[in-house]
Amino acid sequence: MSEKILVLDPTGSDPHAEHKALHARGPATLVDILGVTAWSVSDPDLLRQLLRSPEVSKDGRAHWPGFADAVATWPLALWIAVENMFTAYGADHRRLRRMIAPAFSARRIAALEPVVEDLVAHLLDGLDRAPATEAVDLREHFAYPLPIAVIGRLMGVPEARRHGFRALVDGVFSTNLSADEAAANTAVLYGLLDELIADKRAHPGDDMTSLLITARDEEGNGQALSAAELRDTLLLMISAGYETTVNVIDQAVTALLTDPAQLAHIRTGRTGWYAVVEETLRHEPAVKHLPLRYALADIPLPDGQKIAKGDAILASYAAANRHPGWHSEPDRFDATRPGGDHLAFGYGVHFCLGAPLARLEVATALRMLFGRFPDLRLAVPATDLPLLPSLISNGHTHLPVHLRPADC
Repeated sequence: MSEKILVLDPTGSDPHAEHKALHARGPATLVDILGVTAWSVSDPDLLRQLLRSPEVSKDGRAHWPGFADAVATWPLALWIAVENMFTAYGADHRRLRRMIAPAFSARRIAALEPVVEDLVAHLLDGLDRAPATEAVDLREHFAYPLPIAVIGRLMGVPEARRHGFRALVDGVFSTNLSADEAAANTAVLYGLLDELIADKRAHPGDDMTSLLITARDEEGNGQALSAAELRDTLLLMISAGYETTVNVIDQAVTALLTDPAQLAHIRTGRTGWYAVVEETLRHEPAVKHLPLRYALADIPLPDGQKIAKGDAILASYAAANRHPGWHSEPDRFDATRPGGDHLAFGYGVHFCLGAPLARLEVATALRMLFGRFPDLRLAVPATDLPLLPSLISNGHTHLPVHLRPADC
């Protein structure tokens, strides 16, 4: 066992110091995450090994002795209690992923490119009308509305309902709610999902929600979605397709405006927008820690410790991405960094299906934003940008910028 258990800060107030504390404790160390003890894995080699191991599961119901207690009392209960491919293992995971994969085919993503460009152009037109002397919150008026509009179209969520989903998904990613507050947020969120399912069942369309309902209602041979899997799959699609992309746009803009040399690399052709996306995902991934996985057998660690069968495992992606043994100068943002290696989208069978769409959205947003506003600058020092109160979600509460030179 390691020395004293490291208590992760639920407010996420100093994530980089926390990464260094994890690195100092070795490849894996015991941490307290809102009252649950888990092995935080911050070594990228070990993390990749565990993420692809058949001896590590995401199904807490089947493979974690602490599941029942956690579901009853843990503020992050929804992260382990949902019934979708996020928490599935083995054949169940393959079945559920097979149903979702067509929504993220190369053909569908390519077809979304003009849709994303139109949405970005519309948002930029709105920003263009802002008074030149006033700061604009780019997270609120650009980073937020783009992915919620894209996933809303993909899932068939009516525009009038998208704001309600946004506020509730923010609650899912918050880690400073009490267990009662989190449960209340979940109840309202499930109510909105039930309304969406009822509406789409009565009025189906050419969207992923309607397709999943058809799979739920018509597919046989034990392969159909259960009612809980249908609802939780919609929750996964909407939340993963929204909150994470907001953070990557936010962090990419922050990095580029903090170091003008990085923008110069793009403008002189030394690197491109997709390289900026990959470096942002490495340097400041959308998700810092992702709960939870579970050991199906004793797993020996490189330093002589052991993850025991039934122990919970926390994938600490942000710390792994900045591990000093993986990248040169890991704490420095460098859009010309070769390779673009990171674990921001996971690894192995649970690698994020929405990664191509997220990359498209962020690259398009950055290209068109800096094309429209080449003199964009932060309205406050980067060190004054308030962080989201979360040990999961990695972004800022606000991103105030000036769109034009001061003399405009």
